[in-house]
Amino acid sequence: QVQLVESGGGLVQAGGSLRLSCAASGRTFNRFEFAWFRQAPGKEREFVASISWSGGARFYVDSVKGRFTISRDNAANTVYLQMNNLTPEDTAVYYCAAVKGGSRLYYDDYAASTIYERWGQGTQVTVSS
Repeated sequence: QVQLVESGGGLVQAGGSLRLSCAASGRTFNRFEFAWFRQAPGKEREFVASISWSGGARFYVDSVKGRFTISRDNAANTVYLQMNNLTPEDTAVYYCAAVKGGSRLYYDDYAASTIYERWGQGTQVTVSS
């Protein structure tokens, strides 16, 4: 089984950057696909970004395109979310999620939270104006 632990959250001023990490346990890391979701107070959980098992397919919600980058290091069993030019609207708890690799090809294949089998505990990101 894969267990996920997020880190890297914190308080940052608008325009600043943070890099979130999601460390995964287990020997089958490279068979899993990963995503980042976020949930702001009073709002539903929202898809942010995903990465396929090969790293070749990456998807982003429109609001973060050009500012956030998802990546994975299979040797380190870690998934990253580099977040640049942060705004107060990015304030949320960020969650890492994992699902076994499959025949997913499109944005909608990755954006549904219900497909993910494993979730981390979340890390708080707060962006001040």
